[in-house]
Amino acid sequence: MPTENPARYDAIVIGGSYAGLSAALQLARARRRLLVIDAGIRRNRFAKSSHGFLGQDGRPPEAIATEGRAQLLAYPNVQWRDGSAATARRESGGFSVSMEDGARLEASYLVLATGVKDGLPPVEGLAERWGRSVFHCPYCHGYELNEGRIGVLAVAPHSLHHALMLPHWGQVTFFTNGAFEPDAEQRAELQARSVTIEARRVSRLVDTATVELEDGARVVLDGLFTATHMTMASPLAEQLGCELDESPMGHYIRTDALKQTTVPGVFACGDAARMAGNVALAVGDGAQAGASAHRAMLFG
Repeated sequence: MPTENPARYDAIVIGGSYAGLSAALQLARARRRLLVIDAGIRRNRFAKSSHGFLGQDGRPPEAIATEGRAQLLAYPNVQWRDGSAATARRESGGFSVSMEDGARLEASYLVLATGVKDGLPPVEGLAERWGRSVFHCPYCHGYELNEGRIGVLAVAPHSLHHALMLPHWGQVTFFTNGAFEPDAEQRAELQARSVTIEARRVSRLVDTATVELEDGARVVLDGLFTATHMTMASPLAEQLGCELDESPMGHYIRTDALKQTTVPGVFACGDAARMAGNVALAVGDGAQAGASAHRAMLFG
């Protein structure tokens, strides 16, 4: 049942992954009364290790998040609530957040670090290998392939960018898979980067990341990269009236350089508020959002 006297905070951070933890840390150190709400579903939960984040390179994602949470909760002005926020709306003097369990919470400011969901290409065997031998970010996973055999599975024209980038990490085969047909200029670019173009359709993935084609032929790979279609993991931004921007990968929350959304008093950070990102960028985003929310408390 909803609480009759909802708890009131200076800020509620919705999302307790890397961006949310970083935002919350700034507000905690500003001695604000703070609540973090976390559903416990990190985008990189499928990966065994996280790379490219200075000081944490190669560590398991769970270990980074667990240590971050412990450091944050050492501040006595921070509270943590496991669960999902179902609704959020503006009210006089701030915002109201309702939990899926019926609890109601209030805050003067909100920080949305709600993340995104990855829509994967519908290829048999791909989902089971996601984050293990099928990836989306060369900077996060390319080095560990040891300049080996790398595939790029096209999903749209922007997949060309993947195919042109990845030769710095290995020997690349570009599976166009009926999703994209390079023109003569693009073919010349790919050839200049020693990329092999494979036009036959992909049937499934087997073994580590071996691609089986429609005629039964197999291309043995050490890893496969593909782009995903991102959707909001939470409806809160749209409920609050935050404007979204569109990229080839999907929608994300529009923010200014200080991570302020188009709704005064609502800040956003992490993958939900970026066209593309990783752990290091999420942490930086969160630090900016948290500091900006505190400045708004001081100066409006």
